[in-house]
Amino acid sequence: MFHSCFTQFKLDFSKNNNLAAGDFISSDDISAGGHLWRLKCFPYGNKTQNNGEYVSIFLELASKSRNVKVIFEAFMMGKDGAPSSSHERKALHVYKSKGDWGWSEFVSRSDVESLYLTNGCAMIMWGVIVVSHVQDPLMAVPPSDIGSHLGCLLDSTDGSEVSFLAGGETFPAHRAVLAARSPVLKAQLLGPMKEATMASITLHDIAPATFKAMLRFMYTDAFPAADDDGDLGDSPTKLHDLLAAADRYALDRLKIMCAIKLWENVSVDTIAATLDCAETHSCTELKKKCIDFLAEEKNFKKAVLTDGFIQLAQKFPSILAELREKVDGA
Repeated sequence: MFHSCFTQFKLDFSKNNNLAAGDFISSDDISAGGHLWRLKCFPYGNKTQNNGEYVSIFLELASKSRNVKVIFEAFMMGKDGAPSSSHERKALHVYKSKGDWGWSEFVSRSDVESLYLTNGCAMIMWGVIVVSHVQDPLMAVPPSDIGSHLGCLLDSTDGSEVSFLAGGETFPAHRAVLAARSPVLKAQLLGPMKEATMASITLHDIAPATFKAMLRFMYTDAFPAADDDGDLGDSPTKLHDLLAAADRYALDRLKIMCAIKLWENVSVDTIAATLDCAETHSCTELKKKCIDFLAEEKNFKKAVLTDGFIQLAQKFPSILAELREKVDGA
């Protein structure tokens, strides 16, 4: 049985040019196979094994575990966003206890600079595959399928006893499912409010596509994919609307998912609207990242010229004070 997780690591030489050989930077922890893992990267080499001519990477088992068999895989991402076949490594290792293991000569500094560096940054894709031994395959626990079952229940409308009207569209649903997922809807549908006895509830200030996407999440616990008719995509405006709905109905997991999507596509043109959304709907971590983005002089000089930034400053003058404090304290 295999449990895997893959993610990207951004190696920013422009921010870490003061590191010496033997100094490292770490990724955030990821979870795979019930264990925590992190990537340790030495941009200027592992002092004990090379003289700074190579970038070194090591996979660290960060949790207290013993005898964990894992496949460690890593490769460079090209400037075109495609994985490199020239600089990829894959190996099996058994961690007897906490510690790290990897390659001191993963990629040469000269290759990084000539093949992979864009705006001072290079991207490493890395991941772990934890190998678990299962003595009896017949006793293996299958993956959870409750999300697919509830998704089918939503699609079939079997047993639905309440419907929502949004923008002229009707959405049948099940009180118990919605009450279990959202404390706001629980109060409306099972509490003393008049909605508890209504068969049809009209929603205001929410687009049909937004409510449809939110409803899909509540049944499946998965971020809703784009429909064939384009009801939901990765456009910032639609993500803003979905994050607002998630905040309105206290769907914290969906709110964070939307924030991640917005941050993945942030730019000087979208940063003001994204920060506005984060401040309006109390998305603290997204707000912090947006302010950090604007605190970089090259980003601020471009973003400040956009209409969105002017509107942001008028709506939330306190954000300018926070930004000024961030720049002064840097």
